[in-house]
Parts: sequence; structure tokens; C-alpha cells
Amino acid sequence: MLTLESFGTGDLDAIAARMLQHFPGQTVFGLSGPMGAGKTTFIQAVCRHLGVTDNVSSPTFSIVNEYLTGDGNRVYHFDLYRLRKTEELLDIGYEDYFYSGNYCFIEWPELAGELIPDDGVRVVITVNEHNGHRLFSFSRF
Repeated sequence: MLTLESFGTGDLDAIAARMLQHFPGQTVFGLSGPMGAGKTTFIQAVCRHLGVTDNVSSPTFSIVNEYLTGDGNRVYHFDLYRLRKTEELLDIGYEDYFYSGNYCFIEWPELAGELIPDDGVRVVITVNEHNGHRLFSFSRF
């Protein structure tokens, strides 16, 4: 398990780089935390580190956004907040994304039930209510 603290958004790029370095070869990351914790903002930092050239934004209504890196690799960004039932992931062919070998970043992974690959990385963002700092905890699912 890895735990890192963010004192502001300026720390996110370094935390993103550290996460990718700590989990080499891992491509599926599930981000949990309360609304407003910074899940999308952190994914933006990770995508910058990966060389994504597209605008990275939350796919709240489309469930998944696809981005391209400068060298043509695909990155998938899921937001499952509005998912009503796990079967909706079956309908969009989640396996094609989760098992593609491309990076997948999943907000609200707890709503996917058992569909998240066992070798995925859980990212839990905890907000300190007193100072607004974020604590990032990384572990296996």
C-alpha cells in the first residue's frame, strides 16, 4: 500500500507520476472518494503525465470518455456515478475497455461490483475537513 498527501492541486502531477511508477504495468485504476474530493482533477493530472492531448473531463452522462496520447495510445475514463445497475456496464462492453491493456480510470468503482479486474489498483481519496488536504491511498482491489 502507498499513501501520499496532497497539500494542493500543485502536488497532483507528482502524485500521479509516483502512482504510475509504484504500479508499473497496471492499467486499471478505480478512484473512490466523496463528491468533490478531486477524482476527475487527479485523472487530469495522470493523463497529463501519460501525454494525453485531448481535453480531459468527467464523463458523467456518457459513462466513458476516450482520450488519445501524443503517441496514439488510448486512455479510458469512466464515471459510474449515474450507473443505475451493474448490467449497464455489460451493455457498453466493459470488457473491451477493462481488458484492453490500455489505461482505464474509473470513478466510483464500487458501483461496478465484481466487474473491476482483481489486479486493478484502488485509489481512495480522503479529504481533511480542517485544511482541505487530500490523502491518496493506493492498494490492490
